[in-house]
Amino acid sequence: MAKQAVLLLAHGTPETVEQIPEYLRNVVSGRPLPQAVIEEIQQGRLVEAELAAAGQPVKVYVGMRNWRPYIPDVVRQMRADGVEEAAVLCMAPQNSRTSVGLYRRAVEAEASGIRIDFTAGWAHHPLLIEAFAERLRPALSKLSAETGGPAPVLFTAHSVPSRTVEASAANDGQPRLWPGEGADPYAEEAKGTAALVAASVPEISQWWFAFQSQGASGGPWIGPSVESTLDSIAAAGVTAVVLQPIGFLCDHVEILFDVDILFREYAAKLGIKLQRPESLNASPTLACAVADLAGQGLGRLNEALQRGPKYHVNGGASEIADSKT
Repeated sequence: MAKQAVLLLAHGTPETVEQIPEYLRNVVSGRPLPQAVIEEIQQGRLVEAELAAAGQPVKVYVGMRNWRPYIPDVVRQMRADGVEEAAVLCMAPQNSRTSVGLYRRAVEAEASGIRIDFTAGWAHHPLLIEAFAERLRPALSKLSAETGGPAPVLFTAHSVPSRTVEASAANDGQPRLWPGEGADPYAEEAKGTAALVAASVPEISQWWFAFQSQGASGGPWIGPSVESTLDSIAAAGVTAVVLQPIGFLCDHVEILFDVDILFREYAAKLGIKLQRPESLNASPTLACAVADLAGQGLGRLNEALQRGPKYHVNGGASEIADSKT
C-alpha cells in the first residue's frame, strides 16, 4: 500500500497590521499563527482523529494559499515525509475557480511524485448542512425569544467577480478545474447550501440570500449585496434578522469585521437588530463531514491503484491523477 495522507487547503490570514502588506501581496499576486490558521489546524486534528476512529489512520496536513503555512511548503514537507498519495480538499465548500481552482493549482505545482484525489466541491454534504443548522438553531431561538416572534434568516456567502460565474467554458479564458468543465458553479452551489440549511430548520419563518464582501477592483461582483438586501428587508417592516454566513467555515475578517461590525451597524441604522450564529470553527459535525470526504478520496485512490489507470474522474466532483505524467 502507498503511504497516504490528507491535505486540507484554506485561505489564511495575517495576525498583525505589520503583516498585512505581505499578506496583500500574496492575495493579489502573487511566528505566531493567526486565529483563522489555528482554527484550521484544530479542524485538521479533529479530522485526523475521525479518520483514525474509522480505521484510516493517516496524517492530516493543513496548507494555506495566502499565509503560513503556505501550500507549496506543506506539499514539499509531505513529499519529504514519504507521502505517495493524498486526498486533497479545500475548506471552501462551494466550488469556484477563484478559490478552489487557485488552491488546486498551488498543490499541483509542487505535487510531483504524489498522486492526488482532489475534491472540488462539497456544498451539499449532509453533515455540512447539519453543522450549519446546529449553529443556527440556538441563535434563531434566542432572537425569536427577544423579539416575541419568529425571526427570519439572511444567509450570505463571499461574492466573486461577475465574469467568473457568467463566462462560458468556450470563451472565458480561465484554466479548467477538470476537463470539460463548464461555467463556474459557485453562485448556485452557495444558494443551494443556504436552501438546504433552511429546509433543515423548519422554524425559520422567512429567509433571504445575499453575497457579501464584494471586492473593489476587477469590474462588477455578483449580488445582491448584503446592504441592498437589508434595505429591502427593512422596507418590508422586518426589525430583527439572524445573519448566517454559509460560505465560511471559521471566524476571520469577513465575519468578525464585515458582519459583526459593518453589517450590524448598517442594519441598526435601518432599525434592524442583527445577530449572527457562532461560526463552525472546530465543530465536531464539520470534522465528521471533512473526514467522510477525505475517507472517500482515500478510497478512490486505493481503487484507482488497484485498477492501474493513469487518470480517473469520479462523478465530476473529484479527480485522481498521477502527478508524474
